[in-house]
Amino acid sequence: MAARAYWKGQIRLALVSIPVEIFSATKSGASIAFNQIHEPTGKRIKYEKVVPGVGPVDPEEIVKGYQYEKGSYVLLNDEELEAVKLESKKTLELTQFVDYDEIDVLYYEKPYFVVPADDLAEEAFIVLREALRRTRKVGVGQLALRGREYLVSVKPCGRGLVLETLRYADEVNKARDYFRDISDAKPDEELLDLAETLIERKTDEFEPSKYHDRYIEALQELIERKRKGKTIHAEEDAAPARGTNVIDLMAALKRSIEKPGGSGADTDGSKKAASAKKPAAKAPAKKAPAKKTADKAPPTRTRA
Repeated sequence: MAARAYWKGQIRLALVSIPVEIFSATKSGASIAFNQIHEPTGKRIKYEKVVPGVGPVDPEEIVKGYQYEKGSYVLLNDEELEAVKLESKKTLELTQFVDYDEIDVLYYEKPYFVVPADDLAEEAFIVLREALRRTRKVGVGQLALRGREYLVSVKPCGRGLVLETLRYADEVNKARDYFRDISDAKPDEELLDLAETLIERKTDEFEPSKYHDRYIEALQELIERKRKGKTIHAEEDAAPARGTNVIDLMAALKRSIEKPGGSGADTDGSKKAASAKKPAAKAPAKKAPAKKTADKAPPTRTRA
């Protein structure tokens, strides 16, 4: 069964209009839903809508209300709410372009795939895609959809484009409110070199398929075991010891580097670990690759 387009319309760049279709790029992962059960009878608990002093009420008597002060509400019916909804437009106009890494990761919300609506739209679609790719720019615009207006970005993604809804500024907390108490002291160079070496050894290509939700799997196993009447024994993990000073951190980093089987480990990994053990020794001499790796990674910007 072919996927159903989430939105059909056109992307407009100045006088050029490109008919497109938008499809959701993500799907819900595995989840387990629970119901509340009355244990003595094993029956499901249900809820009634009631008014204090009145009791159960008819659903037709229920309207929406906005509380402007405690106990006082402005009542709104469906017709009044419908009247203020924005009309869904069939055009997304790209009104601004920004550098590829200009939009902070905190603003991105949900991605959608964008494809040309037909063969006639393909040429202009490809031109827009490649122009964005060459200039390393992201198109920005606003899209009225399903009663509200979304801020969105458009950028290349393989042979197509990906549109991402963005949060508005008032939906993002200021980082400085959370980070201001963190010291701006410079880290110890030897500790930093050890951390860089560990990062280098564990650097590899990202493969999402290698990761899975272990909690859901454990929950499914628990439910199946209980369904079959097996006895469940709770297992508690020992709490990890917490370091109290920089010596503990140094020892932990050195042990991490010495641990065999690290991803991307060098043949001279043992030499690095040995040199790290010397009190007066500097970091592993071969640390240039680590900096090179760090330079390649795209910057993650967090705005204050």
